[in-house]
Amino acid sequence: MNPTIPKVDICTLSENREEDIMISRFSDYLSRHSNLIAPHRHSFYHLLFFTQGGGKHTIDFHHFDVKPFQIYFMTPGQVHSWDFEGVVDGYVVNFSESFFHSFLLKQDYLDSFIFFRTEAQKSVWNLEGNTREAVSGLFERLIQVPALSPDYRHDMIRAILLQVFIMVQNSVTAGEHGAVNTAGNALLRKYQKLIDSHFVTLRLPSEYAALLHVTPNHLNALCNEHLGAQAGQLIRDRMVLEIKRQLVNLNLSVSEIAYRLDFKDNSYFSRFFRKETGLSPEAFRKKYVR
Repeated sequence: MNPTIPKVDICTLSENREEDIMISRFSDYLSRHSNLIAPHRHSFYHLLFFTQGGGKHTIDFHHFDVKPFQIYFMTPGQVHSWDFEGVVDGYVVNFSESFFHSFLLKQDYLDSFIFFRTEAQKSVWNLEGNTREAVSGLFERLIQVPALSPDYRHDMIRAILLQVFIMVQNSVTAGEHGAVNTAGNALLRKYQKLIDSHFVTLRLPSEYAALLHVTPNHLNALCNEHLGAQAGQLIRDRMVLEIKRQLVNLNLSVSEIAYRLDFKDNSYFSRFFRKETGLSPEAFRKKYVR
């Protein structure tokens, strides 16, 4: 499926035209790329640590107030925009999906972190106490890394980033053992990744259960127990998210979006969206597109 919202690549944002990694102070990044305020999506992982500033930023239609010592993480494909107030600064890091592949034995290691699971509500965290100071120090070290020899620079960046991920994960899940277990359920993570890849063509939980080699009842029971939702609702939620992402692109009509997402009947497309969101596609577009 071709993206219909502007997609940004790392090399277009990097001063050195690198394709796998970009690190910058956010004030410098913002002055160079002030056009990135409208909804857009990235082809890479994106994290931003604010040290000062205000305003709002949006990830997949969830709105967050900007606060000092707030960190947010985005996975490839998520849609976001921002509306800052006053002087905003911090650190920004963009890295490709393959950046860690040659460094880590477990190719899906990043999926073990709660903030890299495409759920916008778990992508933004306000850091406290010692964690904010330690993370600030790690980002400052990242800024200094480009001065190293090219032979070791990327490995040093990977090592420091992993420290950031582990430190934030430990901070946000401290004392929430049950939440860690929920997020750590490997089969559910695989189910959610399969949905992300196939939600347009596979609409039934039984189809995913077959790919996962479990029964539909077992899959549904796991979803109810750990996520508080039926297996089918996860598929519908992913479809609704994609419809929202497409609707903010004014170059596509509602009928074209329905066709792209394999709804052969436009009236059914509208009924489905209204049932899940309480709004017609046209009303959603009017509300979110200024």
